[in-house]
Amino acid sequence: MQFQLKTMLMAVSSATMMLAATGCATMDMGSSKAKTEATGSAGGGNAVNANATLEKCDKPLGTLAVVEDTNADWYRQLTGQYHLGPTTPVLKLLVQQSNCFVVVDRGAAMALGNGERNLRDSGEMRETSNFKKGQMVAADYAMNPTITFSSNDTGGVGAGLGGWGGGWLGLLAGGLKFADASTMLTLVDNRSSVQVAAAEGSARNTDFSLFGGAFGSRMGAAGGGYTKTPEGKVVVAAFTDSYNNLVKAVKNYKTQTVEGGLGAGGNLAVQAEEPVVKEPVKKTTTTKKKKVKK
Repeated sequence: MQFQLKTMLMAVSSATMMLAATGCATMDMGSSKAKTEATGSAGGGNAVNANATLEKCDKPLGTLAVVEDTNADWYRQLTGQYHLGPTTPVLKLLVQQSNCFVVVDRGAAMALGNGERNLRDSGEMRETSNFKKGQMVAADYAMNPTITFSSNDTGGVGAGLGGWGGGWLGLLAGGLKFADASTMLTLVDNRSSVQVAAAEGSARNTDFSLFGGAFGSRMGAAGGGYTKTPEGKVVVAAFTDSYNNLVKAVKNYKTQTVEGGLGAGGNLAVQAEEPVVKEPVKKTTTTKKKKVKK
């Protein structure tokens, strides 16, 4: 145990001296270490450097808008506790790369488009701008993301290291955490409001983040396990898993039919309202007094 402690402290000291001696930073553009599961790009129906595990379609099944509930608890946790941005850009990239749906924007870009239409209506736009009425594409479907569970647990290996003592080992134990994310995607038909598909996804990552991850693999190996991936990458991985499951579901889609038609009452019988039996109103008879002729 004493030998292991000395080895770890020497590794920390060596890493500190290396950082001090370097005194500069390099920018590794396109580094694989900075990428998430949603990587690469998309242009129309073509995808470049997409995740090899991403489910794909031969042709689009319709148009789709991604809509987040920014008032939900999960969204406040995502942006507040974890300081992460909206999930819509990542999901739009996954959707377009898969070629399963054509993405239409219903966010900031649509607001900008409406501003351009206001300029057209005011007469300030050039006649050759070709910004006419009737050019907007309808969203056949809406995809709604939800993070159903996301937490960090400083147990596991970190707790074992914490039992060795304080000081450097306390920092080491605090830097090792388990990040879990479980996500849900639902697909809704906008014309009927019928949910046509739903899928859950999940991801887990052990994140060795001692001093912001500055000590890399040497200290991680001494601790027994690590990655440099933050919580955000775990969330992206979970949504990638969700989307893959959603695509598998729509590829095997079977229309649900209800006898009598959707929304026509359903076939789960319930007791009908019993008619109220009203008591017959009793008529009161009044006897008329006969007039006596005098």
